Amino acid sequence: MKSTGVVRRVDDLGRIVIPKEIRRTLRIRDGESLEIFVDSEMIALKKFSKMSDLEDVSKQLVDIIHHTVGKTVLITDRDKFIAGAGNFKKKYLEKNISKYLENVMKDRKSIVEFGVHDIDLTDNERDHLAYVIYPIIMNGDAIGLVMVISDKSDVGQLEEKLVNVIAQFLGKHVEE
Repeated sequence: MKSTGVVRRVDDLGRIVIPKEIRRTLRIRDGESLEIFVDSEMIALKKFSKMSDLEDVSKQLVDIIHHTVGKTVLITDRDKFIAGAGNFKKKYLEKNISKYLENVMKDRKSIVEFGVHDIDLTDNERDHLAYVIYPIIMNGDAIGLVMVISDKSDVGQLEEKLVNVIAQFLGKHVEE
């Protein structure tokens, strides 16, 4: 673990302020939950993701859907790609999602492009893909995305229905 060189005082209520630069770098938003870990004399903070409980289920789901439709299937939490299967899996897995995908999630809208179009899935790369993207909604909050992508114009209504079902399943599964 590397030091940032930043020192902060604890106030009389036990609070500390996480510097804006660190919040921006780690994509910590106002009101977001953090997990607290203690190890001997060290306190560590980690972004809390409701989707972390679903990583095993997500990995199984993307494998099943990929084998069914033969296209790349990806699942994100609010910040990064957490599960994937298919040709583009290695390209995206564990990378941060783009601002565009953050806005799709924030707006709680689904996006369907059966033909190949330009899209930014990560901030640093523009791809030419056909895609279906659905938000994962839990108790009214978007907590991630499910998507099927292809570099051919071969994404259709079957993939749209499957992505919708997966997003609804994951949202309900997290609520329980």
